[in-house]
Amino acid sequence: MTTIANTKTTTTTPNLQKLGGWSGIIAGGTWIFGFALFVTVFAALVSGELETVETVDFIGDNQTIFYIWNLVIYVLFGIVQAVLTLAIHERLKDSAPALSQIAAALGLIWSALVIGSGMVANIGAATVLDMYTANPDQAGTVWAAVDAVGRGIGGGNEIVGGLWVVTLSWAAMRGGLPKSLNIAGMIFGAAGVVTLVPMLTDVGALFGLGLIVWYIWCGVVLLRNSD
Repeated sequence: MTTIANTKTTTTTPNLQKLGGWSGIIAGGTWIFGFALFVTVFAALVSGELETVETVDFIGDNQTIFYIWNLVIYVLFGIVQAVLTLAIHERLKDSAPALSQIAAALGLIWSALVIGSGMVANIGAATVLDMYTANPDQAGTVWAAVDAVGRGIGGGNEIVGGLWVVTLSWAAMRGGLPKSLNIAGMIFGAAGVVTLVPMLTDVGALFGLGLIVWYIWCGVVLLRNSD
């Protein structure tokens, strides 16, 4: 029985590490995709220049890519974020059991929040577009409420994600991930945490751009050491 149990342990962990590695790379890719559309197709939408009715009209004109954008940067990201969270927890649980559990909880909470935010945005957009033709003003009012809910759930600040990265980077200082990766994680994670302060929300750009590098870097580390 001992031999069977040990065999299961040694075969399961590498598979999870490989899944986590690919998830990290995919997560970085979702952020690249999101930023690319953020500064091109959706520049007017995210700049705050549009009134609520104009925003609904804009979403209607770009409905398909808007849905895809939300599915990629929220739903797909949330799924691979959960896998990566579990893979890192598996890697750190022996060297830093308490911190690893806290980090895993934060990572899974963040996954749920961002998936929920994406689903609220897409379902809310479908609702307001249905009413737009009959009553544009009402559609604009409803969208303002939907957008506020979505931002409140997972799109308005990066405190949970920032805490996750800081906590796991701190835990990994005891072993499990490269020190340079952990230092970068603490810096980028802290940039996410400070977005809780209204006057420092622009620091979130450092969090987002830094996390692209961090996710891909982390994914490569997990893949290289999965065996």
